[in-house]
Amino acid sequence: MARIHADFRYETQSTEVHTSALEALELRQGVCQDFAHIMLACLRSMGLAARYISGYLLTTPPPGQPRLIGSDASHAWVSLWLPDLRQDSKAPNDGDGTPKDTATGGWYDLDPTNARDGWGTPGGDYVTLAMGRDYADVPPLRGVIHGGGTHGLHVAVTVAPQEEIAAQEPAATAL
Repeated sequence: MARIHADFRYETQSTEVHTSALEALELRQGVCQDFAHIMLACLRSMGLAARYISGYLLTTPPPGQPRLIGSDASHAWVSLWLPDLRQDSKAPNDGDGTPKDTATGGWYDLDPTNARDGWGTPGGDYVTLAMGRDYADVPPLRGVIHGGGTHGLHVAVTVAPQEEIAAQEPAATAL
């Protein structure tokens, strides 16, 4: 993860949704989806179980500026299965008070774009929407459009703390 973060340049519009991990590797640049696909390829080449995570990051405005509504794009990162994860503090004991040595396994999340990681999430400012083998398993929209002409799609997303959103809504519409 650290190597991808250090050696690759984040460059919007340098790749497309169908750019392969190999192409992004050759370019040494791309977006979060490319970095996640490269990392998945590396982990899987070592025989490790890993999955692609699609979601969002908390919208963080510059200091002193308001949060921009609709300014965010989706984000992608990787989750690695660690089957021998030890959780001794929650393990049952042998009757003498000492915990049993149990392996329960767990998912460890890695975000090569931002060089962040953590158990089950790279941080509290991440929102997971979907998990799959790669982007093809979790696209934000899937379907068929019948008809002529040109079609386009514009999506606007803002991720904000629930308390902040509730404070801005009228009492009748607050959840």
